[in-house]
This record gives sequence, C-alpha cells and structure tokens, in this order.
Amino acid sequence: MGDNAKFKLGQVVKHRLFDFRGIIFDVDPEFSNTDEWYERIPEDRRPRKDQPFYHLLAENEDKSTYIAYVSQQNLEKDESNTPFDHPSVSLLFDGNDSDGNFIVKHSTN
Repeated sequence: MGDNAKFKLGQVVKHRLFDFRGIIFDVDPEFSNTDEWYERIPEDRRPRKDQPFYHLLAENEDKSTYIAYVSQQNLEKDESNTPFDHPSVSLLFDGNDSDGNFIVKHSTN
C-alpha cells in the first residue's frame, strides 16, 4: 500500500533534485504511468512505485513550461512566492488562497 498524499491540489512544490517547480493539478495514489516512462529514469534515481505521484504544471528557471509527473519522495514545498507563468494556470485554477496555494476551479456544468 502506498503512502498517503503529503501534498494537495493547488499546492506549489519544487523538485528536490532538479531545478523546477510546479503546481499540483492531479495526484495518483501510486505510480500510474507507463513502464517505458519509468525505465527511462536512471536506475540510481528511480523512485519507488508505491507512493503518490503528482501531475504538475511545471516551469524551470528558464521559464520553460511543461507537464511533469513526479514522485512524492522527490518533491518539497516551494516557499519562494515567485509568480507562475505557465499558460494553463488560468484554465485549472482560480486565484490563490491566503497560504499562496492555487484554488482549483470547479466545473459549473
């Protein structure tokens, strides 16, 4: 059985090993990607599959934006308060709460 999710939707996190950060927009209780994706990770850096994995709207220091899939063990809370430029932020989130987390938009249909 996997660990409980340590982070929540809308939370801003950063990668422990690589220089990028992101906003969580989905979470899988355990690894739920392809074996091909998993095998591309160098074996000495390959995370356990039995932990939450997070889908992030990510951006790196060069302001390149993309979607990332990251294990819980490789994330930590980002407290930089640096604004996000990811073009999908306004599609998924509706502003910020008092802690700086993004508020998930709820569908109205």
